[in-house]
Amino acid sequence: MAKGFGGMPNIPGMGNMMKQVQKMAEETQRIEEELGNERIEATSGGGMVTAVANGKQEILEIKIDAQVVDPDDVEMLQDLVVSAVREALEKSVEMKQSRLEALTGGLNIPGLF
Repeated sequence: MAKGFGGMPNIPGMGNMMKQVQKMAEETQRIEEELGNERIEATSGGGMVTAVANGKQEILEIKIDAQVVDPDDVEMLQDLVVSAVREALEKSVEMKQSRLEALTGGLNIPGLF
C-alpha cells in the first residue's frame, strides 16, 4: 500500500472525507453563531415570571410581574424563577440539538459537539 502523509497509508476517499469534516465544522460554527442570536422564552406562574435564554443556554433576561412579589412568600417567587429558567434552558438545549442533528443527519458521534 502506498504511503501518504507521515508514513500513514493512503486511504481511498480520505481527502474527500476530510473536506466533508471541514465543511461540517464550518457549518457547526455558523449554527453556533445563529444560536447565540435566538431568543427562547419560558414562563411560570401563569406568565407571572418569564425567563429569556438564547440558543447557547445563556439567560438573557428575567421578567417578574409586580403582582407576584410578596415579601411574605419569597420562596414562591424563587420557585417560579427557577421553573422559568429551567424550562428556558431545556428549550434552548432542544433547539441546539435539533439544529445540530439536522446538520449531521442524526449521527451520534460522542464528543463531536
